[in-house]
Amino acid sequence: MTHPSERSSQSVTVLGGGSFGTAIANIAASNGHRVKLWMRSEKQAEDILTQGENSRYLPGYKLNANLKPVLDLNDAVADADCVFVAVPSKAFRSVVEQAVLLLQAHTALVSLTKGIEPGSFRLMSQLLHDLAPAHDIGVISGPNLAKEIADHQISATVVASYSQPLRGSIQQMLSSKYFRVYGNPDIYGVELAGALKNIYAIITGLAAALGMAENTRAAIITRSLAEMSRFAVRLGANPMTFLGLAGVGDLIVTCSSKLSRNYRVGYYIGEGDTLKQAIKRIGETAEGINTLRMVHQKAAEMGIYMPLANGLYAIIYQDKPIADVAGQLMSGDLAQDVEFMGAGI
Repeated sequence: MTHPSERSSQSVTVLGGGSFGTAIANIAASNGHRVKLWMRSEKQAEDILTQGENSRYLPGYKLNANLKPVLDLNDAVADADCVFVAVPSKAFRSVVEQAVLLLQAHTALVSLTKGIEPGSFRLMSQLLHDLAPAHDIGVISGPNLAKEIADHQISATVVASYSQPLRGSIQQMLSSKYFRVYGNPDIYGVELAGALKNIYAIITGLAAALGMAENTRAAIITRSLAEMSRFAVRLGANPMTFLGLAGVGDLIVTCSSKLSRNYRVGYYIGEGDTLKQAIKRIGETAEGINTLRMVHQKAAEMGIYMPLANGLYAIIYQDKPIADVAGQLMSGDLAQDVEFMGAGI
C-alpha cells in the first residue's frame, strides 16, 4: 500500500454531511487530499469550522484540518477530481442533477448511499449513469459502521466500478493503516447487497428484542444471505459478490451491531414501538424501511421467493402479529440450503 505522503493529492468532495459521508471525507483528508464536505446545515458547518467535529452525526471525533465544510454546491464540486455522493436515496437524484451541471469533464462520481430510489427501483449507480453518462461511476459498500471508522477501528470496504482505473484510484485515495479498500467489477451486485442487507438488519433487530437465541441469529443471517443473493441474481448480479465484504461481511455487522440504524429500528419495533416512533428515536435515515417496500413489490412482480422480507412487510405495513408471521416462516417451503449449487449436487 502506498504511504499517504507518496500519493498525488487530489481535490475530493463529499456531498452529504451524515456520519458515513463525514467518515469517508475525513479518511481522504487524513491521507493528504484536499477535501470539501458539502452540507445544507449552517450549524453543522459552523461546528466543523470552530470545533473541528461534526457534532450532530459524529460527536467527539476530531476531523482533519484538510477537511473544509461547504454550503454552496458550486463551490463544493467545481474543481473536484472525485465526488462522493452520500445523501439519502430519496434526495439522491435531485442533488446529483444539480451537481452534474457544475462538474469538470474528468470528475468521477462515487455513491456512498445504500438504497434504492423510490418509485423507479433505480440503484444509485444507475442514477449516476443516467445523469452523468460521460463520467466514470463507482460505488462504495461494505461493513462500515461510521463511528468505528471515525474511531480508527480496523475496517474494510469494497469499491465497485466497471472502470479499473477508478477502482485503483479510490483504493489509493482511501486506504490507510485502519481502512482497507478492495476492488470489485460487479457494481450491480455490490450495490444490491448494500441495499438489501438493511431489510435483514431490521429483522434481526426485531428478533433480538424478542429474545432470540444464538441458533436463531445464525439461521436468520444465513437465510437472509440466501434470500438476498436469490433476488440480486434474478436482477443480473454475480452470486459470488455475496460471499465478499459487500455481501456476507456487511450483512453480519449490520445484523449484529446496535450501532446499525436499521437494526435499532427493528429492535424498537420488537419492543412495541410503531414504525413512526422507532424512526423518531433513531434520528437518522434507516434506508431499510423504504427498501423493504420496494423489494416486496419487485419480488411479487418477478415471482421471487422471499419469505423473510415478506414476513417483515406483513409486520410493518400490514400490522400482522409477530407471532403469526414467525409461525408462517417455520412452516414455509423446504428449500435448498445453498443457492446456485444446482439440483444435481
